[in-house]
Formats: sequence, C-alpha cells, structure tokens
Amino acid sequence: MSTHEPPADRDGSPAPTGAEPLSRSAVVSPEGAGGPGDVEGGAGVDVVEGGEEAEGGGEEAGEAEEEPGRSRSWDLLMLAGICLLTLLLVNAFVARPYAVPSGSMEDTLRPGDRIIANQLAYAFGGHPQRGDVVVFDGTGSFLRESEQPPGIGDELRSVGRDLGLVPAGDTVFVKRVIGVGGDRVTSTGPGRPLTVNGVPLDETSYLAPGDDPSSVAFDVVVPAGELWVMGDHRSASRDSRDHLGEPGGGFVPEDKVIGRADWVVYPFSRWTSLDRPAAFTALAGTGGHGDQR
Repeated sequence: MSTHEPPADRDGSPAPTGAEPLSRSAVVSPEGAGGPGDVEGGAGVDVVEGGEEAEGGGEEAGEAEEEPGRSRSWDLLMLAGICLLTLLLVNAFVARPYAVPSGSMEDTLRPGDRIIANQLAYAFGGHPQRGDVVVFDGTGSFLRESEQPPGIGDELRSVGRDLGLVPAGDTVFVKRVIGVGGDRVTSTGPGRPLTVNGVPLDETSYLAPGDDPSSVAFDVVVPAGELWVMGDHRSASRDSRDHLGEPGGGFVPEDKVIGRADWVVYPFSRWTSLDRPAAFTALAGTGGHGDQR
C-alpha cells in the first residue's frame, strides 16, 4: 500500500482571488519556476509528471518496506529445513533413540526407558567389547530370515527406520555383550557364575536381584565376528541361550549391531550413562578377540 500523502493544499492556504484554483502541479513547483503561463505550459506538465513519479516512487518504497518481512519468512523456512535435515542425518548416522519394550534388561534398563544408541561407537574399525550394552537387529540370529524377497514397502520401511521416521519394530533387541569372537563362554547351571575363557565373571553389579547368572548350562565358543549376548534380568530374558541349536546358534553378527547404548535419557529421573562394568576388566588378555578396539 502506498504511503504517499497527496501534496495538494498541505498548507491550507486559500486559492488567489479571481484565479483558477492552483493545480497540484503548481503547488509543488520548484523555486524559480515561471508564472501562471509557465504553469499552463510545458513547465506545469513537467511538474505533473514529476508528481506522478513521486507517487510511483512511494508505492515502490512501500513494496520495498514489505520485502524484509517476506525475506524473514523465507529465512525461517530455510532454517527449519536445515534443522530437520540435520536431525535426520544425526538420527541415521550418529545417534538414534529407542524405547525399551520389556524387562529383560532390568534393573539396568526398565520398560519405557528411552536410550540413545551411539552409532559411531564401532564405525571406524572398532568392535563391541565385553560388557557393552548393544542395540542390534536380531534378524537371522534371534529371528528367522524372511523367505519372501523384500518388496518396495519393506524397503521404504527400512529407510524410514534408518532415518528414525518409522518405529524400530520387533526385530530390534537390546542386550549385554558377554562374549566376543574367539571367547569360550561357559555356565554350569544355577548358582554358579559364568566363566569367560576360564575366568569367573562377577555380575553382581548389574544382574537383577535374585537372578542366577544362568539357569541352564551351556558351553560355547563364539565364532569370529560374532557376539554372545544376554539380558541382565536372566530369568526374564530370551537371549543367546534360547537360540542354541538354531541356524544362527544364538550368536549375533557384529555387522547387525546398530550401536552401543550409551545413555538413558528418559524418564529424566533415570538419566544416566551406561558404562561398561568394571568386572569385565578381569577378562582382559584372557584370549579371544576381547581386547580389540
């Protein structure tokens, strides 16, 4: 909208007696302009054109004043787009939140806890370590591979999960690493500790109160590049023990690990880091590939 104020009769002076009312062009004539004859002649026309240009200039000025508002809106839209893209990239490649669905990791993790999986923990030649809490895709180890080839819908859901736009579903698990490639993990049954490469493992700092390290006996050697994982609430956890004898043998391939669970971030009252228990330091140098970094 033009902010130009019509310039005629701004001083409120009455028109001269006996003369025709002054045109707007005469009122805004510059100093030194000629007499009435000049007003009626070419000089007056020139001034009228100048007045029209002034009005046009006012409209352009008004449009110019509106431009900063449109520019700010565009800047905000661009900022929102950049923030969204950054969030998607972080979610896909750096850190991803997950909700804990069950009590298999109590008391370390409780149902409804929100954890952050650090996807860079093993991204540059690193390997999962004994004692790490890991988030992994159980397809092929805890769950059978689908016999049907993936369709376009499956591919889209997979991309959506990678970007954090689709819930993880029932193929994603969270457990603690007990043995890594080359380790021999043994249990002699209730009331006895697990041993890793012949060394008893003290699990009192993280096992659910009242739980035995294992109610079933087993003796396994972890293949290279794979993991033996168990829940901290052993009596309520379906883990590597429950898949002995199946095609995957209960072992989880390292390349199925999505990330290391590093933080509980919600509820805020349970905000804490998930550090590797000190008990696992006793296993250093005992064999296998447990000392890889």
